[in-house]
Order: sequence, then C-alpha cells, then structure tokens
Amino acid sequence: MVLIVDSGATKADWIALDSKGDQLFMTQTLGLSPEVLTKEVIEERLANNFELARNSSKVERLHFYGAGCGTERMRRFLKEIFNQFFPKAKIQVKEDTYAAIYSTTKIGHAGIVCILGTGSNCSYYDGNQMFQKVTSLGYILMDDGSGNFFGRKLVRDYYYHKMPQDLSLAFDKEYNLDPDVIKENLYKKPNPNTYLATFARFIIEHKDHPYCKGVIDKGFQQFVNNHVMQFELATKVPIHFVGSIAYFLKEELTAVIQRNDMILGVIRQRPIEGLVEFHKDTI
Repeated sequence: MVLIVDSGATKADWIALDSKGDQLFMTQTLGLSPEVLTKEVIEERLANNFELARNSSKVERLHFYGAGCGTERMRRFLKEIFNQFFPKAKIQVKEDTYAAIYSTTKIGHAGIVCILGTGSNCSYYDGNQMFQKVTSLGYILMDDGSGNFFGRKLVRDYYYHKMPQDLSLAFDKEYNLDPDVIKENLYKKPNPNTYLATFARFIIEHKDHPYCKGVIDKGFQQFVNNHVMQFELATKVPIHFVGSIAYFLKEELTAVIQRNDMILGVIRQRPIEGLVEFHKDTI
C-alpha cells in the first residue's frame, strides 16, 4: 500500500493506492504542521483516524507533503513520528510546495508555483528543480495573501473601527469577537494560524463589497510584490496557484495577475488529485 498525503495547516488529505495504482481509500485528518503542533497532538490525530489506524502496518511507502516541512529539522521530526505509526513504510517527507509543483506542472516545464491557502508560499520550478527566494518566517511575519493574512486584517480593522458599519455588524453577528475568546485562540490554543484563517470565509462571502474588494486586491498585490516578483522570469512563465484562497477568489486573483502583465496558469483548490497522477507513474 502506498499513502500519498497533502497536508496544509488546516487539514490533510490522504489517498491510499494499491500496487496497480488503484485507489483503496481516501480519508482526511486535521493538518499536521510540525511547526505549530506537538508530537503528542500529531500522534493523536493519526491514531484517531479509523482508516489510518487499521492500515498502519500495511503501508509500504508514505509520500507526505506538508506545511511547516521546509526545514530538515521539521522533516526529521515528522519522519520519526511516521516511522513509529507506519512501522513497515519507507517514509518521504517534503514541504507542501512540492505538492503544489507536482500537481500543477509537468516535468520539463518551467513555472512559478504559489500556495494561497491558510498560509502562502511561492517557488520557481525550472522543469526539474525548485528554487525559492524567500524563506518563510511563518504566519506572524509573512503569509501575504493567505487565509490567516486576510483573517488578521479583518479582526484588526474591526477593532480599529476601520471596517464599514454594515460589514462590522455582519462580522460581529457571524463570529464570537469577544477579546478574551480571540486572545485565548491566538495565544493559548494550538493552530493560531488556522484560527485566523477561519475569518477569511467572511471576506470570500462578501467579496463584492467595496471594502472587501479593496482588501483582497491589496493583499494579492502585496503577495505578487513580495513573492512572485522576486523571480526575474515572473512575466515570462505561467504562474500556478493551489489553495482555497486562490480557488474561491480566482476572479480577483486573475485580475491582479493580468494587471501585472503576468501569465496565469492552473488554479487548483487541492493538489492531492494531481499528486496521485504524479505518483502513479512511480508505482
């Protein structure tokens, strides 16, 4: 059995294939980002999944692509956990950028591949190797144009009284904005980045409101400025995107890409389907 996993900060998609490349099962867990979760939490999320628990000894190969796996220390941390849970498996752990690349581009084809989900990232793929200009410092300092970026903006504008009154009333009705609740989720509970990203649903649902249009446009332009334009070929090769923010705000994202004289490539909500096709060739 081969397990292929795409794990964002919010959730992880798992697909199991047999020796012929046929799907055995598909399941989902909460995200397994090693940057924000303890060993105990990750182990619990694995053990609580029925399909994974009952098939753990049958897995021969695990291809895991995850948010927070950009450093060797984090990859080693996860690999040790997986080695215990899947005792017979050969483990491969890579950062989620590779999932985005393998899902949107073909071997030998160059492009810039971006992630716009709970967090954000951007890489150049020359058709063979991946190159990054910016090292992510996480959701507090970076993640431009992401779900937690927009969530943080909404909460700040609400408390600074910069959000239009009609939206402010709707925002207050939609979420528990008690300051103690917000601080509890941000500073005491796990996954503060995921918590912030829950507010991004509001900006998607109200994307036609002038205020939201402005926030979305500025956020995407900031992502382009700080990430995409790091690469000299930014206007020469296709720009691909994966992630829910890119997918549900594709019209707004398309407008920003075109305004910057760039070539829009594939926009995919989840890379897991493309990953399966990629790995079927190696089974």
